[in-house]
Amino acid sequence: MIYSTHKLGFDGDIDMLNDKALLEFVEPYYADKDIMHNMWHIELVQKMISKILSNCNYTVDEECLKLATYFHGFIYSDEEKIKQWMLAQNYNEKMISKTIQIAWESQRSEVPETIEGKILHDAHVLEGGRTYQVVKTLITGSVRGQSLIDTLDFMEKNVLNQNKCYLPETIPLCEDMNNFTNSFFADLKEGII
Repeated sequence: MIYSTHKLGFDGDIDMLNDKALLEFVEPYYADKDIMHNMWHIELVQKMISKILSNCNYTVDEECLKLATYFHGFIYSDEEKIKQWMLAQNYNEKMISKTIQIAWESQRSEVPETIEGKILHDAHVLEGGRTYQVVKTLITGSVRGQSLIDTLDFMEKNVLNQNKCYLPETIPLCEDMNNFTNSFFADLKEGII
């Protein structure tokens, strides 16, 4: 199927039969996350997915992409619970396996193989746009109690030039984001260190 933002609920409307159960399942996993990794994070990733797909013509598995979007924030800690929930919702093994693969492929350190994994991965990297990586890093460091110097050290080791996108439509966006982040970091570091 061709991706449809309305069917997927990426436009903010939730209209599929399983969506209420999906939200009831995932919301507790995001409830205690910091402000940059809670359900708002899912909304930002969804928004970027819509943006990516409005500029291309990929054939994707709509349901697997949607589910993986919601699961990507806790796949690394609760994969078995996700599988159990999907079984209880009558998803077949093939769909469960594909959804799990896509959710794993979305992790920033992964190299996605599926088109859905590439879309979700790149949307995860680019969420919030060009400046968001800087904002997210600084806010996350703050809410975790780090000093600005510690956050800049983390940024230098773990953020600068660490993000990569895989779709032709997103590679230039990622390069622009990385260039902005590097420039911002250099200016800030020079001004305070």
